[in-house]
Amino acid sequence: MGMGKENRERIARRAAQELRNGMVVNLGIGIPTQVADYVPEDVHVVFHAENGILCAGGAPEPGEEDAFLCNAGGYPVTVVDGASYCDSSIAFAMIRRGRIDMTILGALEVSERGDLANWIVPGKRVAGIGGAMELAQKAKQVIVLMNHVNRQGESKIKKRCDLPLTAMGCVKLIITEMAVMEVTEHGLLLKEIMSPYTVEDVVRNTEAALVIPEHIVYIP
Repeated sequence: MGMGKENRERIARRAAQELRNGMVVNLGIGIPTQVADYVPEDVHVVFHAENGILCAGGAPEPGEEDAFLCNAGGYPVTVVDGASYCDSSIAFAMIRRGRIDMTILGALEVSERGDLANWIVPGKRVAGIGGAMELAQKAKQVIVLMNHVNRQGESKIKKRCDLPLTAMGCVKLIITEMAVMEVTEHGLLLKEIMSPYTVEDVVRNTEAALVIPEHIVYIP
């Protein structure tokens, strides 16, 4: 099941609300790259790219792309004033040393315990775990942006991941086109629901058990 442009933008915009002043943030391929386009005006963060950019900006305007300036996924980016460059080994050293405050990643599956599977569908995708393993292990906070269900209509939010894991117990927040869920010690907490969906819609499309609080925020 694909996701429309409007839903992708809504998810990226919601994720941007998690950014805080002074954070060093790494954005994964896919919907996460769009988060850079929705940073609140009063929030100043440093976007980090594994290929060696600090202070990466949003996507360039059509026709303004620089062939020598891209993110780790190979997509054109811009830089903001004060940006600096380093080689990939230094960029990865920043991750491994725990200097990344937040990473925002896509996922194939997430379990109710915060386990992340986002690197391979056996027999369908070329293996290549890339930087996601280190980001998931070492970033201080991991947020996942993804479709709520897969192309077969099956929940991607599982009791236990079926696909090979990238890292265990690393995910703190999940944002889909339907809902925002937080991984807590008491279970997967349903915090917000995206219009026009309902609690019943979210529960029906979520394999994992959900903790449903008395008050839930509805996002128009």
